[in-house]
Amino acid sequence: MSDTFFGHIIDGVEVESLDGGRFDVYNPWTQEVWAQAAEGGEADADRAIASARTAFDEGPWPRMGRVERARLIHRLADLMEERTDELATLDSTNMGKPLAQAKHDVARSADNFRFFADHQRDHVGSVFPMDSGHHTYSEFGPVGVVAAISPWNFPLMMATWKIAPAIAWGNTCIIKPSEDTPASVTLLGRLAVEAGFPPGVLNVLNGHGAPAGAALTGDDRVDRVTFTGSSTTGKAVMASASTHLAPVSLELGGKGANVVFDDADLDNAVHWAVEAIFRNSGQICLAGSRLFVQDGIYDEFMERFQAAAEALPIGDPFDPETKFSVLASKRHYDKVVGYVEGVEATGGTIRTGGVDSEGRWLVRPTIIEDLPLDAPAYREEIFGPVCVVNRFSTEDEVVHLANDTRYGLNAMLFTEGLSRAHRVSSRLKAGTVWVNCFFIRDLRTPFGGVGDSGVGREGGDFSREFFTEPKAVVMQIDRTSA
Repeated sequence: MSDTFFGHIIDGVEVESLDGGRFDVYNPWTQEVWAQAAEGGEADADRAIASARTAFDEGPWPRMGRVERARLIHRLADLMEERTDELATLDSTNMGKPLAQAKHDVARSADNFRFFADHQRDHVGSVFPMDSGHHTYSEFGPVGVVAAISPWNFPLMMATWKIAPAIAWGNTCIIKPSEDTPASVTLLGRLAVEAGFPPGVLNVLNGHGAPAGAALTGDDRVDRVTFTGSSTTGKAVMASASTHLAPVSLELGGKGANVVFDDADLDNAVHWAVEAIFRNSGQICLAGSRLFVQDGIYDEFMERFQAAAEALPIGDPFDPETKFSVLASKRHYDKVVGYVEGVEATGGTIRTGGVDSEGRWLVRPTIIEDLPLDAPAYREEIFGPVCVVNRFSTEDEVVHLANDTRYGLNAMLFTEGLSRAHRVSSRLKAGTVWVNCFFIRDLRTPFGGVGDSGVGREGGDFSREFFTEPKAVVMQIDRTSA
């Protein structure tokens, strides 16, 4: 049994589960258990919620000045940057992410905290002049206890995306990381204690979706629920939160369209097409998994795209040369393999890639052509390194194809035509449209999806709206008025 252990962080202390339960944590590269984590149950969720509730109702955090709160959050970001190697190593070990990519995630995670620390510090409400002799203004106060459930594909980065705005606006937060990847988020909880956060401001509850996650979302002491994960689970989270009318923010699945017009810069388009589907071994909700290439450049683009995919260095996440590695778990590997192995039976052709033959939890960068539009690999989110490619002739045709999905998290388009870029961006049904790029974020902008890709938006003022209670204050200043 491994000596490495990740407990819950509750009330500023790392603890075992009340019943002593633990679960194994795997290294997907070695396929071996490398750690254990506390298996949270309903009783553990109860004490985490009680801690967060007390910290909000009676503690200093929501009553603290904005500058002081920002100072503590920046101190946490400082500690994260000082421990970049350790945090990145945990994510690489825990899910097979290449170390360079994991270090990039740590930097973006620290930026999340810095942005929202400053955003809440510097924000202003609105003033509404009234002819009636009254003065009206808005203010934004914390809502209470936030339950956050984060996914395994970006363990640290997605957790901080939820925690940062929640605590910056004066709330207390319980984060439940995925049971597949508890390591870096538990270390984050330890660092929050080291940074001087009051007990109960940030609690970490490890465990599975049931019972740990369900106990959080269904508890009426929780005021907000934010979740990133599959569309199916998101619907269950929404149903659970609805029992006590807690507002939810859901960032769910995707089946992103990547549209390459014949006037695109091919070098740029190929580069980003590879990043969009093969980065993180395709385990990205924003992945450009449906690629549409215009007839006039199809053959040349596909030759370049295939060559770039086949040239990706595959191997140990800790090898500096590695750009592509294994999938995050045996369960997820089996799911992706099921889609790949079903391609030919549904009429598709695997141009390159396929399932690894060396016993690793690895699906090689895979490009599929000729797949019918009703095939499961075309319609459903695979969440792996599998790109389905189709030709198109006209702008209207490709807009219809891109929008013909129940998902709508993001889309990409590549063109050198300015008018076309604006025109098509407006027609695509997606929460984010990237033009001639991918995975670029400005934290001030809205992030979220339509359809089965989620409910609500977060980022900048959109996060403020979700994690605060906006209030209107109306004052009479002229008593001679009616």
